[in-house]
Amino acid sequence: MTKFVYSSIMKPLLVDEFIHYLIHRWGKKYDFRLFKRGEYLYLQMMWRFLGQESFPLNEVEYKESIADKIEIINRCGYSEAVREWLKKVNSRPRLGRAVSLKLSINEKMKEFLI
Repeated sequence: MTKFVYSSIMKPLLVDEFIHYLIHRWGKKYDFRLFKRGEYLYLQMMWRFLGQESFPLNEVEYKESIADKIEIINRCGYSEAVREWLKKVNSRPRLGRAVSLKLSINEKMKEFLI
């Protein structure tokens, strides 16, 4: 698991850019989730993907879901860390095993936490 800290580079990550990295890296439009554990935020690339028979979202819903999560990533200053991780990650999501990125929680992220 890779650990990244807050990046001061603020170029936002775009939905189409994110999807491009998914297709380039793994050949599928995987779903992901964000969650907090301790002092870290985790981005978990799940094994579910658009086009999978059991995947619950259509193309429009998928892009909206991704956009909502990417907005949090961008607002909190994690865009460059996520971008670099997507370019370099070697692991592949597979059934029952997500691929994770560990990010240190920064001051901007604390606004989103309860």
